[in-house]
Amino acid sequence: MNYQQLFQMQKGLDSHIESNHGLEEADLFDRKILALLVELGELANETRCFKFWSLKPSSPQDTVLEEFVDGIHFILSLGIECGFDGDKDLTVPVEKTVSVNGQFLSVYEAIGKFRTSRSLTDYKELIAVYLHLGEMLGFNFSQIEKAYIDKNEVNYKRQAEGY
Repeated sequence: MNYQQLFQMQKGLDSHIESNHGLEEADLFDRKILALLVELGELANETRCFKFWSLKPSSPQDTVLEEFVDGIHFILSLGIECGFDGDKDLTVPVEKTVSVNGQFLSVYEAIGKFRTSRSLTDYKELIAVYLHLGEMLGFNFSQIEKAYIDKNEVNYKRQAEGY
């Protein structure tokens, strides 16, 4: 994935949002963490992977992908907040889980660990487990990048419309 391009796009969106909402001096780290956790829950809800009591299938793949890239927005934004957007190598090996449910839980754990440490090592781990979740959901890096770019445009439009 072209992290530098995605970071640049996210930096522009973050700056736009912060300027429009008078948040240039605000510490948004914990709000972004909570937003990421909420987005992860929304993603799980769209996959319905944990709903053992229901026969209803997952939402369509395009809906699941859109929810997935909402998480990418916040992961990138957190990286920018911590000064990791200049790092050239964000790839680390990830321990594979056998189930999508298990991978969701791994992502929740990685978010909590990163929140506490704010370390580059834990940030890279968060990216790795999140992208592996995306792979488990059937997405490749090219699809993720394209969906991110498309959603970034939607997010700018929403800001212009007073979202």
